[in-house]
Amino acid sequence: MTTDERANVDEDPGAADDSGAETPIEELRRRRAVAAAGGGEERVAAQHAKGKLTARERIEYLLDDDTFREMGTFVEHRATNFDMDERGVPGDGVVTGYGEIDGRTVFVFAHDFTVLGGSISEAVAEKICTVMDKAIETGAPIVGLNDSAGARIQEGIDSLAGFARIFRRNVEASGLVPQISAIMGPCAGGATYSPALTDFTVMVEDTSHMMITGPDVIETVTGEEISMAELGGARTHATESGVAHRACATELDALDDVRRLLAYLPTNNAEDPPRIDSGYDPQHQGGIGSVVPDEPRKPYDVCEVVSGIVDESSFFEVHDGFARNLVTGFARLDGRPVGVIANQPRVNAGTLDIDASGKGARFVRFCDSFNLPVVTLVDVPGFMPGTDQEHDGIIRHGAKLISAYAGATVPLLTVILRKAYGGAYIVMGSKLLGADANYAWPGAETAVLGPRGAVDILYGDEIEAADDPEATRAALMDEYREAFANPYSAAERGYVDGVIEPHETRERLVNDLDVLARKRVDSPSKKHGNIQL
Repeated sequence: MTTDERANVDEDPGAADDSGAETPIEELRRRRAVAAAGGGEERVAAQHAKGKLTARERIEYLLDDDTFREMGTFVEHRATNFDMDERGVPGDGVVTGYGEIDGRTVFVFAHDFTVLGGSISEAVAEKICTVMDKAIETGAPIVGLNDSAGARIQEGIDSLAGFARIFRRNVEASGLVPQISAIMGPCAGGATYSPALTDFTVMVEDTSHMMITGPDVIETVTGEEISMAELGGARTHATESGVAHRACATELDALDDVRRLLAYLPTNNAEDPPRIDSGYDPQHQGGIGSVVPDEPRKPYDVCEVVSGIVDESSFFEVHDGFARNLVTGFARLDGRPVGVIANQPRVNAGTLDIDASGKGARFVRFCDSFNLPVVTLVDVPGFMPGTDQEHDGIIRHGAKLISAYAGATVPLLTVILRKAYGGAYIVMGSKLLGADANYAWPGAETAVLGPRGAVDILYGDEIEAADDPEATRAALMDEYREAFANPYSAAERGYVDGVIEPHETRERLVNDLDVLARKRVDSPSKKHGNIQL
């Protein structure tokens, strides 16, 4: 460590005793104080001036009071090239350890941007890998608070090897313990792939960025001019790329979201999610039936239906800015956490497209990994038509959603709110893909095609020759609905377990979950399936 960095410690707890010698306890306290000072007062002040907290401040806010136990406090890098032997700081560029969130153990690492920009050295990577290993061994979630300049150039390939070690542990932890990333500053180059391998990523508006290459490189290679925010800001990744699940106004909001998200999740894949006393008022769901219009093409906000079914104020939407034609999020039913996936008629009529298919598939697979029942609310006219969708692989991406549902072993509960047509009916948690309970509201329609499209194909010539084509079409559509597209037709064939009134939905789902809590599925032995990635 440098003389300046030592001088930045406000007071020296290692004052000598009467003999002039520093006692072992005093030495320990002094070293702890130096480590806690990070890069020193000036760099901490610069961090605050950017509207950013320090690594330790973030950890202190995230965890329950007085629960953080630090690991690797005195680890320093071992590089000597480029005068690095004069730039050592205890702890190097990351703070690691474990603590509690809502009384449950969580392992955490936080890049310290005040120390060499939080860059990844061999020592930093070792510290991160150590907490990840402990999280895997003990079955506890991993939270990464990312604020790093990326690979430490002075350490060359050792830095890149450190990234590889972290990535491998991300993959090893996947499906075993929840992994959450919060991007609190820069995250560039190879550093981006660790958050991308985790389950959920939150970003902070204005101060966080993720990108493989920066604007300068892009302009040099392609001639394109673009700002940091446009290229890799929180809004870009929350709405365009889908890399971020939440874009938060402040760091504290982001940390609050991490805490809230963990409240729905088990600590590992062998445990059930934490159930609480819901204190639910049955009158809360009173008017959900009036939210959904009778007219099949009239839009409405499906989140109002979700909120009317689940425990009051328990719905926490994730990925809300990306592929908005499909809603995903967590909620509670009688205190029990569930994953919710629903078509959103307010956006592109709730059709399934490439982005929505991938978003839904990954969400269902996450829920299945961590024992969260999946509640699916269906109002879907089909897959998005168009040459762009076809050429960019809607078939391949739609297959992801089929694979996710068909491979899931957690309880699957599906409710058709208004319509479910064609292949999209199959994909959205249908009975034969494995749904344990499948219901339809009165007036719901299930068919190969919507009534208008069907009668135009079946009776096109007759309609065109009629004196009043529109009246003829309307009459034929009514006949089609009565014969094929009504919910009772599906119920008669066993594809729907029951036609229920909207106000009965919550009670039926709660009762089903009570029964399905004992569900066990023995899958055939195999290494893994080959999902259409």
